[in-house]
Amino acid sequence: MQSFREILQTARSRGPKGIAVAAAADPEVLLALKAAKAEGLVEPILIGDEREIRQIAEQVGYPLENDRLITTRDKISAARAAVQEVASGRAELLMKGLINTADLLRAVLDKEAGLRTGRLLSHVSVVEPAGYDRLMLITDGGINIAPTLEEKMGIIINAVGVAQALGITRPKVAALAALEQVNPRMPAAVDAAALSQMARRGQIPGAIVDGPLALDNAIDKESAVHKGIESPVAGEADILLAPNIEAGNILHKALVYFANVKAAGLVVGARSPIVVTSRAENHETKLHSIALATLVATR
Repeated sequence: MQSFREILQTARSRGPKGIAVAAAADPEVLLALKAAKAEGLVEPILIGDEREIRQIAEQVGYPLENDRLITTRDKISAARAAVQEVASGRAELLMKGLINTADLLRAVLDKEAGLRTGRLLSHVSVVEPAGYDRLMLITDGGINIAPTLEEKMGIIINAVGVAQALGITRPKVAALAALEQVNPRMPAAVDAAALSQMARRGQIPGAIVDGPLALDNAIDKESAVHKGIESPVAGEADILLAPNIEAGNILHKALVYFANVKAAGLVVGARSPIVVTSRAENHETKLHSIALATLVATR
């Protein structure tokens, strides 16, 4: 798939999916769900303060008929209830409403009632940059602050699963650093080189990994040629592995706010994909994220 239009088209054929929304009393969340319902993607379960949910739904013209509403006393309880809906099989997708990501993930990771799989949780954003013939994935700009080498391997594996859900059977992963040389004083470059070798030896299945690569030569073939870089990934990266959360977060937000790029975001690694976007992002981004979650859940 090369665009969010294609993602939406494919998601329509796989829906509707039950989606449990923790702390659903948020205008942008309800607008996204309104659009997702119109597209036939989801059957929402709205969890939180019922009075607030109904009030905001009326304000944004959200039709509550056929939706389940579950009232909880606070947002922490809403997170637990939403996770329980997924754990019980009554919903296939989980979505963050007006709640801190950490509070939602705390419920996801609960040892007794959560959605643990033994895999690392990581955030994957998908963007549709203008002038490119493909979607690109950025990871991890939302969960893992300063990932170790082992955690970066898990982050790549999670992102590969999302890429494959988009039809990219063997995605090309660029392990990003400030430059394309291995500098012992730059941990990101050292990790990138190690990840490349690990992939060559089969430790990261399903992907072609190379690095260190700077952003320009990861996404622009002419830049790579100009610098004399010979790489199966340079200029053709599908997945951009950020060295830390700051780099991934800034890259994603720079594209969204400076370049008006269409985007989506998920947390993966749990039993269900989790729709997690910034509370400041609009309902279109949340709609794209719901559609993406539908594809990941049915991969």
